[in-house]
Amino acid sequence: MKAMVLEVPARPLRLQEIDIPEYRPDQVLIRIRACAVCRTDLHVVDGELSEPKLPLIPGHEIMGDIAACGGNVERFKPGDRVGVPWLGYTCGHCRYCRSGHENLCDKARFTGYQLDGGYAEYTVAHQSFVFPVSRAIHFVDAAPLLCAGVIGYRSLKMTGDAQNLGIFGFGAAAHIVTQVANYEGRRVYAFTRAGDTGAQAFAREMGAVWAGGAHDRPPVLMDAAIIYAPAGELVPAALRILVKGGVVVCAGIHMSDIPAFPYAILWGERMVRSVANLTRKDGEEFLELAANIPVRTTTEPYRLEDANQALDDLRAGKLKGAAVLVM
Repeated sequence: MKAMVLEVPARPLRLQEIDIPEYRPDQVLIRIRACAVCRTDLHVVDGELSEPKLPLIPGHEIMGDIAACGGNVERFKPGDRVGVPWLGYTCGHCRYCRSGHENLCDKARFTGYQLDGGYAEYTVAHQSFVFPVSRAIHFVDAAPLLCAGVIGYRSLKMTGDAQNLGIFGFGAAAHIVTQVANYEGRRVYAFTRAGDTGAQAFAREMGAVWAGGAHDRPPVLMDAAIIYAPAGELVPAALRILVKGGVVVCAGIHMSDIPAFPYAILWGERMVRSVANLTRKDGEEFLELAANIPVRTTTEPYRLEDANQALDDLRAGKLKGAAVLVM
């Protein structure tokens, strides 16, 4: 099969011809149809996440068909349409797994980071960490739901019942979560790079009631803010436009250092918290909700061989919505 392989962090991926992976009794072999390109992939490829297996096939927003099943697989059969998310394995018996917080499992393993992922024509995955996906949605449209959608949904849940919601960084996750927030009757205020009129227009197109630069003053204070951009300097910016008792949710797996800020903008029982990974319950809930809304993703397709270009375009902020590798 063809695969785009990371051999050395901070260097381009290499197109290689390698063997189709073998699957164990509890695994499924998946013929990949599409894999969305996530900002976390950038952090892995650029060496900002320090524990990748090498060589590595990146990618964790995988859509495909099951090509074969191991002897112990009961949940799926060949031909089923499935998605594979970031969370690829947990121990199942630690304090976090037993309390519904498997996303915090110390022995967790992640697709496209410690497990080979979706920048390839085939992959394997444990049957318990694969989601069935409706055939009503195209592979390309569904791929961003597997991380941008699920992580967006988890971050939205952390804002509680916030009605005025600020979103910093309007890309793949933001354009999905805005649709969910609108469906729930919330009002979204989008904060983008200063002068990025294209991103601001896209935010309004997706349902934001206001869009401006990251340091602009919105017309009202926010009940909560979600930060998708990996920029630590946005944390104090978000705190400054937050009501008392509000929360700032940092939704990325990696962020630059948060600068010092005055206690006065945190005081008033404001809170800063992070999102770590996802649980399978998050995925199940979100995929059902996305089908009911229904969520519409905006995508830009690339060939598998053009994965480096897709990563470059994401890095440069050139994308509207999500880049998707199409096999």
